[in-house]
Amino acid sequence: MASVTLKGVKKVYQQAGKDVTAVHGVDLEVKDGELVVLVGPSGCGKSTTLRMVAGLESISAGELRIDDRLVNDVPANDRDVAMVFQSYALYPHMTAYDNMAFALKLRGMSKAEIDARVKEAAGILGIVELLGRKPKDMSGGQRQRVAVGRAIVRHPRVFLFDEPLSNLDAKLRVQTRREIARLHQQLSATMLYVTHDQVEAMTLGDRIVVLEAGYVKQIDTPMNLYERPKNTFVAGFIGSPSMNLLRGAIVAGPGVASVEFLAADNAFSIALSGEWAKRLAAYGGRAVILGVRPEDIDIAPDGSLPLGGGAVRVKLDVVEPLGSEAFLSARIGAKEITARVPPRGLPAAGSEVELVFNADRLHFFDGVSGETLFSARW
Repeated sequence: MASVTLKGVKKVYQQAGKDVTAVHGVDLEVKDGELVVLVGPSGCGKSTTLRMVAGLESISAGELRIDDRLVNDVPANDRDVAMVFQSYALYPHMTAYDNMAFALKLRGMSKAEIDARVKEAAGILGIVELLGRKPKDMSGGQRQRVAVGRAIVRHPRVFLFDEPLSNLDAKLRVQTRREIARLHQQLSATMLYVTHDQVEAMTLGDRIVVLEAGYVKQIDTPMNLYERPKNTFVAGFIGSPSMNLLRGAIVAGPGVASVEFLAADNAFSIALSGEWAKRLAAYGGRAVILGVRPEDIDIAPDGSLPLGGGAVRVKLDVVEPLGSEAFLSARIGAKEITARVPPRGLPAAGSEVELVFNADRLHFFDGVSGETLFSARW
């Protein structure tokens, strides 16, 4: 396998005689054997970045290396990478065996070597019984495994996956995702994986690259992205339901004894104490954004907690029991918030409750730049 290094990699298109930048200088080092996921909304540049690694898109600026080899101008078929697309792109008139063997035949490999590689890949993917079938006789998940097998038989130095699960239903997505995770462990392969689904990113990636509008917003491990987002975009994108982000300001009196977060439109206030008060006292009068994960909000027991100190009275709009948990939706001023709570003893939609924010699990972001100020996961 191999490492992949991007230094200032940029992609500029020409549209109506004007330069349009799709990818703004990506810096990324993928270690040998690492699975790195590129994630972000549609149009963020993740697939374009992957296609530049594959050699399917030219690089406008920067350097791309596979191991120590500069490959900016190396043709796709000479980069020793294999790509699995969203579309299975199988030859409909060929069996699974022949689809997997086709590229090896073009290389002039012996029949014995081709047979060994195809059967090895089929064994890894659990599709030996499918080798004699044509694509029309397979399910979507089976076709995708054949497409992955077609990449495996090439023994590439780098695997590239471009939203390979998008065409599958929810159950097959989970099953195939686990198969890709097992495949990575078994092959110890270097993989770059593109998805818009943050659940796929969190469960598959050794590290995740979060992109927005062609810019890298954060590169980190899944749990660091979740617990220590560097900005409001990452905080809101990673996590389902996403982090609640509430605008307001820090109000600080003399010393650290009277520091509080005052929500926009005076919708509510939360008194801050201890480490929070020490850290945020200097931000008095400054616009900030309070971030709190849904699981860090709970219902005050019997409405017994006083307002202002740590609880907010709301009227519930929606109550969604999901079996193992429940989501409560309410509005605070003009902003909707979501709480994830245990599923038993749920209040009814339309009722008033007091929601408590876990002070040990808060996040604060700059109200203008959206960059993190402090996280309770210090």
